[in-house]
Amino acid sequence: MSRESEAEPGSESAPAEALPGALPEALRAELVAFRRDLHMHPELGNQEFRTTAALKARLEEAGLKPRVLAIGTGLTCDIGDWDGVRPMLALRADIDALPIPDTKTGVPYRSTVPDRAHACGHDVHTTVVLGAGLVLADLAARGQLPHPVRLIFQPAEEVLPGGAPDAIESGVLDGVGRIVGVHCDPRVDAGRIGLRHGPITSACDRLEVALDGPGGHTARPHLTTDLVTAAAKVVTEVPALVARRIDARSGLSVTWGRIESGHACNVIPQHAELSGTVRCLDLKAWRQAPDLVHGAIQEVAELYRAKPEINYIRGVPPVVNDPSVTDLLREAMTERRGPLAVEDTEQSLGGEDFSWYLEHVPGAMARLGVRKPGERTVRDLHQGDFDADESAITAGVELFTAAALLDAGRE
Repeated sequence: MSRESEAEPGSESAPAEALPGALPEALRAELVAFRRDLHMHPELGNQEFRTTAALKARLEEAGLKPRVLAIGTGLTCDIGDWDGVRPMLALRADIDALPIPDTKTGVPYRSTVPDRAHACGHDVHTTVVLGAGLVLADLAARGQLPHPVRLIFQPAEEVLPGGAPDAIESGVLDGVGRIVGVHCDPRVDAGRIGLRHGPITSACDRLEVALDGPGGHTARPHLTTDLVTAAAKVVTEVPALVARRIDARSGLSVTWGRIESGHACNVIPQHAELSGTVRCLDLKAWRQAPDLVHGAIQEVAELYRAKPEINYIRGVPPVVNDPSVTDLLREAMTERRGPLAVEDTEQSLGGEDFSWYLEHVPGAMARLGVRKPGERTVRDLHQGDFDADESAITAGVELFTAAALLDAGRE
C-alpha cells in the first residue's frame, strides 16, 4: 500500500508522496489559467493553430523541442532522450473543440468565439498532458526521470474518423510501446478516475441515406412512391431488422438524428434524407455493421418502392483497454491518492478515436472525474453548459506523472 493510500480521494493535501513529481502550487495556478485561455478560444478540428502555437511556446519555454505534426496542427514532444531500444510511454491529449455555442453563465472564461465551445473537456485533457510534461521535464533536468516519455497533442478528435490516423501517419507512435489517455467524465467526482479492463467506449459510424422516387398529389398516393412513408419505415424498421440479425450482446444500434422531406402538406415529395449514427460495443460486430445496415436499408426501401442511396461513413472502433496498461493507471492513481480515488466504470456508447492508437500499441484510457464533489447536477458532455471542476487538472497531472515513473520501473 502506498504512503498516500489513506488520503481522501481528491485531497489537495495528501501525505508525503511515494513518488517524486508533486505539482508545485505556482504551476497548478498556471495550468488553470492555461485551460481557461483554451476554453475562451476554442478551435475546431484541423483548425487548432492558436492552440498548437500556445502549446509549442510553453514547451519551448521549458527547454523542450516540440514538433508540429505534418498536417499543420497538433504536436509531439519527447521528455528525455530516447535510446532507440526500449519503447516509450506516450501521453495523449486531443485539442479540438465543438461547433456549438457556449451557454454557461457566471464564469469569466466563456468562449469568445460564436458557436464554438470546449464542451467535451479537450481543454482539460490538453492542460493535463501539458502539466505532466512540464513536471516530467523538471524531473528529467534533475536526473529523476528513468526513461523518456512522449507527449502527443492530437487534432481533430471530433471529426470522423478522427485525427488519430493522420497523427499516426505523421509518426507519433514511432518509438512508442504503450499509450495512455484520459477523457472527462461529469458523472465522476474530481480527484477520482474510472477504469475498466477491455472495451470502455463503443464504435461509432455515421450514416446518411437519400431516398428518391416519383412524387405526386397526396390524393393519389397509389400512383407515386410515398417517400414520407418510406422514410418513416426506414427510420423505424431498419434498427429493428439490424438488431435481429446480430448477437444482441454486441450492442449494435442504429439511431437517427435527422429526417427531412417535403415542403407542402398536399404534395408527396420526390426526395427524402435521413442521417444518424451506428454504434457498437463489440469489435467483431463493428466490422460486420456496414453490410448489415446496407442490407436492411435496401430491403425496407425497396418494399416501399423507394430508391436508396446509402453513404456509410466509417468512424472509430471501440477503445479496448489493455489490462496491463489499465493496471498501470490504477497503480499510479493509488500511489498518488489512495485506492478510494479509483472506481470501476462501465462501457459507454460514446466513440473516441484514441481507439486507432490501440490498433498499433497497447494502451488504456481512464475516465477523469470533473464533477464538483457533492454537486448533484450533471452537466453532460457535448452540451453548451458543460464545465469542469478545475481540481481535475491536478489529479490528471498526478496520474500521468506517476504512470510515467512507474512504467519506467517495469521491464
